[in-house]
Amino acid sequence: MRQKGRVFLIIWASLMTLIVVVLVGFEAFRLFGRSSLISKSATTTPTLAQNSAEVQERGPSWQSDWVRYNGSVYDYNEDITTFLIMGIDKMDDVVTEVPEGTDGGQADALFLLVLNPRKESIKVIGINRNSMTDIDIYDEYGRYQTTVVGQIAAQHGFGNGVEKSCEYQVKAVSNMFYQLPIHGYAAINMSAIPTINDEVGGVDVTVLEDLTKCDKALYEGAQVHLEGMQAYYYVKQRDTKIFGSSDMRFERQRQYLNAFIQAARDESERNPNAAVELFTAISDKMVTNITADEISYLAPLITRYSFDTSDLKMIAGKNQKNGEFEEFIVDEDDLYATIIDVFYEKIDYVD
Repeated sequence: MRQKGRVFLIIWASLMTLIVVVLVGFEAFRLFGRSSLISKSATTTPTLAQNSAEVQERGPSWQSDWVRYNGSVYDYNEDITTFLIMGIDKMDDVVTEVPEGTDGGQADALFLLVLNPRKESIKVIGINRNSMTDIDIYDEYGRYQTTVVGQIAAQHGFGNGVEKSCEYQVKAVSNMFYQLPIHGYAAINMSAIPTINDEVGGVDVTVLEDLTKCDKALYEGAQVHLEGMQAYYYVKQRDTKIFGSSDMRFERQRQYLNAFIQAARDESERNPNAAVELFTAISDKMVTNITADEISYLAPLITRYSFDTSDLKMIAGKNQKNGEFEEFIVDEDDLYATIIDVFYEKIDYVD
């Protein structure tokens, strides 16, 4: 009996040791994931402009990442991680590299996903695809030529349609947001929308505008549980002959994203592997620099952090027509205020 007791204790101790090693290893894996994410950003803090009077008010204890706004002082939250999510105007079933040029596909949907561990919150910032900002022009050999003001969605079209195009788009968005650090990206072909939608069990919406040309069930005001191609039509379709149609589609994308996030969170509660299964299902249609260790760090945060409809912010501005093209002129005051609200924290500071 004593011998059996000793054997049991040895086995039990071995199992406990193994469990501890696995848990410590997993936590180290997650910590490495966070460190890896932080290191990916080309910048460390936004460079919000300050007027000369504000600069002169700075005392000797002033820190470089602080900014004065509306009489208060704010500090950039370095614990935040930010991701650029891009919906690419391509219906290919598999993402393929293309020759350098302008065939990389435009980013018809652009959203910043912001995770704040201090507040345990998720924020999403929508960027109008027609927002006029600086974009870099490259030739067919990938050589930089010049920088012009153009629609931000066009930036992804340059490059090779995969990593290089994504890097160009990340740079353009970061620059538009005053050198905002962006820690990862996911560029998803629009052909993936039906799969993404159905992986979370479908999405409920109240149809905002008539889309019966695509699907008779999508009439304005209808309560619809979107499935398959219905989701694609709802997120992607617009009549380019109608001025402002991009704005109307943008509103549908905003509404859909709100509903999708809730559906995804519900699905994750039912199925802990939902996030992994979703990524696997669309992997051929997506380009991302987010790795397995980073996903292991992010997954529990996304399911635990708070998010509601008020946490999705759209950058304000106005539409104008320039020849054949629509231009969205960003409200710089709203952009600046949004950066302060989402990425900074108010601090006590005495001059």
